[in-house]
Amino acid sequence: MDMVGLLPDFGNLALTVVAFVAALSVIVAVHEYGHYIVGRWSGIHAEVFSLGFGPRLASWVDKRGTRWQIAALPFGGYVKFLGDSNAASGKDGAAIRALSPAEQRHTMHGAPLWARAATVAAGPVFNFLMSIAIFAGFFWVKGIATDLPVVGSLTEVPGVTQGLQPGDRITAIEGTPTPDLETFFTVADALPPAPVVRYGVERAGSATEVSGPYPFPPLVGQVQPLSAAAEAGMEDGDFVQAINGQPVVAFNQLREIVGGSDGKPVTLTILRAGAVQEVTITPKRVDLPKREGGFETRWLIGLSGGPMFTPETRVPGPVEGLWLGVTQMGDVISTSLSGLGHMIAGKISTCNVQGPIGIAKTSGAAASMGVSSFLWFIAMLSTAVGMMNLFPIPVLDGGHLLFHAYEAVTRRPPSDRAMQVMMAAGLTLLLSLMLFALGNDIVFC
Repeated sequence: MDMVGLLPDFGNLALTVVAFVAALSVIVAVHEYGHYIVGRWSGIHAEVFSLGFGPRLASWVDKRGTRWQIAALPFGGYVKFLGDSNAASGKDGAAIRALSPAEQRHTMHGAPLWARAATVAAGPVFNFLMSIAIFAGFFWVKGIATDLPVVGSLTEVPGVTQGLQPGDRITAIEGTPTPDLETFFTVADALPPAPVVRYGVERAGSATEVSGPYPFPPLVGQVQPLSAAAEAGMEDGDFVQAINGQPVVAFNQLREIVGGSDGKPVTLTILRAGAVQEVTITPKRVDLPKREGGFETRWLIGLSGGPMFTPETRVPGPVEGLWLGVTQMGDVISTSLSGLGHMIAGKISTCNVQGPIGIAKTSGAAASMGVSSFLWFIAMLSTAVGMMNLFPIPVLDGGHLLFHAYEAVTRRPPSDRAMQVMMAAGLTLLLSLMLFALGNDIVFC
C-alpha cells in the first residue's frame, strides 16, 4: 500500500511529518514533565526522563542524577523513577530490596500513597493546564464579542452595496428589534433568504435605517481541514453564487442543499478574485455534536460561513479568560466522552477514532492553516491525551490511580502477581485499540 497516498494532498509530506512530531513532542514533554516535577517535589527520584522511545540520540545528566534524553522514536515518552523495572513503572523488587529504608522512600513504590498518586495524576493534569493556557491565550489575544450587536469590521459581499459601517449598533433587522447580540443571531438565523436586508442602526447617537447584505451570505469563512471542500480546492473567501445551477443568497441554502444531497456530487459556482468558476464536490457523512447533547449524522462538504460583519470585541480579564479556557477544555472533554459513548452504542461511526496516520494528517492540515490553527490543534490534542490517560486501564495513568484507590481502601497494594496480570491485560487492550485506530486510517475509513 502506498502510505504516502494516505497523507494530505495539500501540504507536503515534510510539513505533515514535522507538524505531527512537533505537536506530539510538545504534548508528551508537558505530560512527562508533570510526572517528573511532582515526583521530585514529593521526594521521588527520577532516573531517566525520555522524550521518545528506542535508541538514545542525545542525553545529559543533571546535578540531581537524572538522565535527560531524546530517543529515536518520537511517539511518546516516559519518566523512569528509582525502583522502576521499565518505562511503565513496573516494580524492580530486587533493586528495591537492595536499597536502605531511607533510599526506598525515594522510589515510586516505596513512597507514601499520596506522593505516588499525586505523581501519577500530574501527567494528565499538566496536559489540561497547557490546554487551558492555550485556549485562554486565544481569548486574551483575539478577544470575545461584546453583548451588543455592534459592527467591528465588515466583509465585502459581491453584488450588494454595504450600508453598514464599523461602529454601527444594529437595533433591528427587517423591523424586528435586536437589543443584544444573542437576539441578533436568533433573528438573523430565522430570516428568509434575500439578497438585500433592511437594518435599523444607531450611528453617532442617531437612529437611521440602511440596506445591506443578508446577515449570513454564502461566503466561505473557513474551509475545514481534510474535508471534501479542501480536497476539491475550495479556499477561504470564495463566494458561492449557485449550487447545482440554483442561485443562493444565504449560507443556509447551501447547507440545506448539501444536506439533502444524499451523498451525490454537488457543483458550486463560485466567485474567486473576480473570476467565476465551478467546483464539483462529493459530500461526506459526518457525525456532529448537537448543542443540546448527543450527535447527528449529516452530509457535509466542510465549509464554514459567518456573518457579513465581525462583532465588536473586548479583552476578557485574567480570571474570565482562564475560566473561558477551562470551559473550552470542558466542552472538548464532554464532546469526546459523548462521542465515545455513542460509538460504543453503535449510534455513530467508529471512523471517528483516528490512529497515528489520521492524527498526522490533521497535524499537517492545522499547520498549513497557520500558527493559530496549529496551536488550537495542540490544545485539543493535549486535552484528548490527558483525558485518555485517565481511563482506568492498567498501563495508563488512570489504571495506576485505580490501583492506588484500591490500596487506599484495603490498606494494602495489589499483589505483584496481580499487578503483572493486569498490566499485561491492559497492554493487550491498549495495543488492540491502537491497531483498530490504525486500521481505520489505512483500511476501514
